[in-house]
Amino acid sequence: MATGSLAALLDTLPQRGSVVWLGARAGRRAAIDERTTLHLDPVSGIAGDHYAGRSGKRQVTLIQAEHIEVLRALLGRPDIEATLLRRNVVVAGINLLALRQRRFRVGDVLLEGTGACHPCSRMEEALGVGGYNAMRGHGGITARVLSAGSITRGDEVALVT
Repeated sequence: MATGSLAALLDTLPQRGSVVWLGARAGRRAAIDERTTLHLDPVSGIAGDHYAGRSGKRQVTLIQAEHIEVLRALLGRPDIEATLLRRNVVVAGINLLALRQRRFRVGDVLLEGTGACHPCSRMEEALGVGGYNAMRGHGGITARVLSAGSITRGDEVALVT
């Protein structure tokens, strides 16, 4: 049983996740394109993404595959395509909220979680009536890029301590 300070507990995240899906979109209201690899750097964020070169706090958006299953159940849908959720990276096997305000590595890229990725009103368009409320608490996190590199499907996701 783990004991100790809150800081020690926050550093105790033995789970390692993996990248299961990647995407980027070229324009503000453009459809998100599925990718096999994303190229990132601290100045631009994701190469080819509409946020490239803008807000450092929201250079990358991540969501848990497990939460997509929750959304599917809440909305009574047989399936939800990752492209509808407007996130860049879908990961499985690690609690993304545990990475908020922490440094973590995805493949060879060092990221820092900057906050929750709250749903936007487009979730009603994408997911139907109730989509916005279903996404609340399940939207994932935002992150800034600390080191350049690439993320590929299958890459490991792990807390850096």
